[in-house]
Amino acid sequence: MIGGGTPAKNKSEYYSGNIPWATVRDMRSEVISETECKITLDAVKKSSTNIIPAGNVVIATRVGLGKVCILEQDTAINQDLRGMVPVDTNCFSVQFLFWWLKSISGLIVAEGTGATVQGVKLPFVKSLKVPVPPLPEQQRIVAILDEAFEGIATAKSNAEKNLKNARQLFESHLNFVFSQRGDGWVDRTLDQVCIVERGSSPRPIKDYFTSEPDGVNWIKIGDTKEGDKYIYSTSQKITPKGARQSRFVKEGDFILT
Repeated sequence: MIGGGTPAKNKSEYYSGNIPWATVRDMRSEVISETECKITLDAVKKSSTNIIPAGNVVIATRVGLGKVCILEQDTAINQDLRGMVPVDTNCFSVQFLFWWLKSISGLIVAEGTGATVQGVKLPFVKSLKVPVPPLPEQQRIVAILDEAFEGIATAKSNAEKNLKNARQLFESHLNFVFSQRGDGWVDRTLDQVCIVERGSSPRPIKDYFTSEPDGVNWIKIGDTKEGDKYIYSTSQKITPKGARQSRFVKEGDFILT
C-alpha cells in the first residue's frame, strides 16, 4: 500500500512536468487515463508523493471514500489516495482486487470519520480481509464481472441519452409555461414572496453528531440528489441541543444549494 502527497503549491515549476499527478477529482471513471495536473521528477523527489506503476489500483481514503480506479499510465498520487500493488501477480490479480474493492465500497464509506471531510485510517485499510481464491478462479470471476458490467455500461449509456432527451423536453416545456404570461402577472423579488434564510451550524459541529434515536436530521449538500424532489432522511444527525443552535427548516420548506 503506497501513500501519496502534494508537492509545494508555491513552486509553480513543480507543476510544469509530464508526470501525471492524480487526486480524487481525477477519479471520474473506472480508469484514470488523464489527470488535471502533471508534475516534474524534482517535485516527486522533494515531496511525499509516489509514482504508482500503470495497471495498478488506487483507492480514495479521504474526501471521495469508496472510489476505486485503475491507472492507465504510471501516475503520482496525492495524500487522499492509496496505491495498491500486489506482491505477486501470479497469486493475486489486479483486476480481482479492483472488483473486490468495489464490492466493499459501502463498508469503506461506513467506516469514514471526520466532521467535514470523511476519511479512513491506514490500519483499517490494511486490516480488511480479502478472499484469495486460486488465480484461475480469480480470472473466471473477473471475466464474469467484466462482461456483466460492460452490459450495464451500455444500458446506462442508453438510459442517459433517453434521460437527456426527456430533460430537454421537460425544460423546454417548463420555459414555455413560465414565459407565457397571462393577465395579472407581476414581477417580484424572491425575498418579497419568500422568507429566505441561510443555514448555520453549532460549533464545533463534531461535538453534536449523534446516532441516538432522538437525533435531528442534519442536511448537507451530499443529501441533495439531482432529480430528487424530496429529502426523506439525512446521512448524519445532530443532537437536539445542537439543532437549537442551528437553523431549522420545516416539512414542506424549499432548500437551495
